[in-house]
Amino acid sequence: MLTWMHDHRVLLAWLTGAGVVLFVASIIVVPILILRIPHDYFAHEKRPASPWSHCNRALRLTLVVVKNVAGYLFFVAGLAMLVLPGQGLLTLLIGFLMVDFPGKYGLEKWVLRRPRILNTINWFRTRRARPPLTVASPKRKRRRNPPLASRVDPKEPIVRDQAPSSAR
Repeated sequence: MLTWMHDHRVLLAWLTGAGVVLFVASIIVVPILILRIPHDYFAHEKRPASPWSHCNRALRLTLVVVKNVAGYLFFVAGLAMLVLPGQGLLTLLIGFLMVDFPGKYGLEKWVLRRPRILNTINWFRTRRARPPLTVASPKRKRRRNPPLASRVDPKEPIVRDQAPSSAR
């Protein structure tokens, strides 16, 4: 292990430097991003339209691709920082938040419904004179068929099917 570290000093120096830069950047950027979230952003059933949704389609596609590639790079860097110097979990979180995938909005709302997380974010927003975030409560799934007891009319007698005598 020590020989590998000795042989790859330059790589380790670059990774350590990147970890320090990402740590400082996360201390600066994460609070700014938390304050920029509209207070009712998570109060909807579906994700609200992005500010870029009215732009040229080619520009919007380019921005989405760049954002996703950057998110995957942050994600990979975060995985590396779990064993190397740096803020691995925070970098993983930043990468996760940048990447688009189906069900992400619901997962974000699920995370924000955790009382400790929501209370911490709202405490921070309140200290900076921003309204607290409101998160929609989860929609309960309706059963397709109600339980048998609710389908039976209590006034009707219960008739059991009798098998034909030849089947006995």
